[in-house]
Amino acid sequence: MSHFFSYMARMKHIKRWGLMRNTREENIQEHSLQAAMIAHALAVIKNRLFNGSVDTQRVMALAVYHEAGEVITGDLATPIKYFSPEIKTAYKEIESIAEQKLVSMLPKAVRDDFEALILHREQDAEAYALVKAADKICAYLKCVEELSAGNTEFTKAKKTIEKAISRMDRPEVKYFMATFVPSFSLTLDEMG
Repeated sequence: MSHFFSYMARMKHIKRWGLMRNTREENIQEHSLQAAMIAHALAVIKNRLFNGSVDTQRVMALAVYHEAGEVITGDLATPIKYFSPEIKTAYKEIESIAEQKLVSMLPKAVRDDFEALILHREQDAEAYALVKAADKICAYLKCVEELSAGNTEFTKAKKTIEKAISRMDRPEVKYFMATFVPSFSLTLDEMG
């Protein structure tokens, strides 16, 4: 018996943005789907428009599992996670242990396939960079949605995340931000 997918099903119980008042709570399961869709789009844009050669399906799969360890650790808020170099290092180690624990739950016959998605992301640095960019875009979109709902709690976060995205200096990210993000500030009627 393997508990892996039972743990993965618990992603819906792990809330994001725990230190901030939210007009709508977000969990890591729905976040992972949005991140996977955006990461896939970034990979397609990179390949089609900017002469990239990344495996779009792998990028999407990496994004699906990019928060997997949080079913064990929970979601640690960004200001805490990066409060000091010592905390950042310690948390990375905790994340690694949690991810190893999850992979160890899988039957040996399929373990390598999931291990490549959960543990060894550095082997595919470019693909994982797209996942990290998608993750940042998701955070930005959460801020846009909260601000559109009148929640000014996300004002500073939006500015901070927007600066981080612009520092990425990735053409596929710039394209995505210019092409797809503006409609997130519109109502359904305005999108028509």
